[in-house]
Amino acid sequence: MKRYFDFYIAAMRLSILQQIQYRVQNYFYMIGMIAEPVIYLVVWSSVANQQGGTVGGYSAGSLAAYYIVWTLVRNMNIVFTPYGWEQRQQHGQLSAELLRPIHPIHSDVAFFAGWKVVVIVLWLPLAAVLALIFRPTLSPTWMQMVAFFFAIWGAYLIRTMFLSLLGMITFWTTRVGAIFELYFALELILSGRFVPMTLMPDWVQRIAVFLPFQWTFYFPINVLVGKLGLAELLTGLGIQLLWILGGIGLVNIVWHYGIKRFAAVGN
Repeated sequence: MKRYFDFYIAAMRLSILQQIQYRVQNYFYMIGMIAEPVIYLVVWSSVANQQGGTVGGYSAGSLAAYYIVWTLVRNMNIVFTPYGWEQRQQHGQLSAELLRPIHPIHSDVAFFAGWKVVVIVLWLPLAAVLALIFRPTLSPTWMQMVAFFFAIWGAYLIRTMFLSLLGMITFWTTRVGAIFELYFALELILSGRFVPMTLMPDWVQRIAVFLPFQWTFYFPINVLVGKLGLAELLTGLGIQLLWILGGIGLVNIVWHYGIKRFAAVGN
């Protein structure tokens, strides 16, 4: 465990230093990503104002809070994608990574975890500007803030596990783009990324409870924006933990069978 800890600290430190060097690039990347929630926010705020000030239990101020927190959760949910696994397969990059005495997924988790430290620092001024423009209604308790810290990292790990699972399909197919696009469409609808889940039909909400998507977006956002009690917070964090453990188990199983099929291709 000490070796893993030392590896994570060193890899995260290297990632932080690397991302600081490219802070302008990161800023432009984040500004581009903010366009998506701002569009959602403007549309649903207009709907709320037309329906007496609220829609789905959200006022214009709480919708503003939802989508501003959304920008942080979205950035926290950036992980190594299946397209990265495609490149590993097509260009033989996995061959070099297999020479290391550690599973490649540890490198992915550590690198992007270090990136998040820089992302959070860069996000703060952008959040302040959005708050000045849209006037969010947000007054979380200390309990919510502590739970939110664990929830956003839980969301990061859940998404890492499941996108890694998609990526490892390339052991059998080489390309996984079409499957990833389908996964992305389901995530958009069932995660609370497009709209808060309370604005979705009841049957969609019931289905979403049994899938990992809403535990990567809606739950962490609602931890800070909603009015969840201690029992609901602990239950949600517990469900996140179960998805993480389940994802780790599935990754190990797929890796065990997939790596036997690996053959470096490309240049």
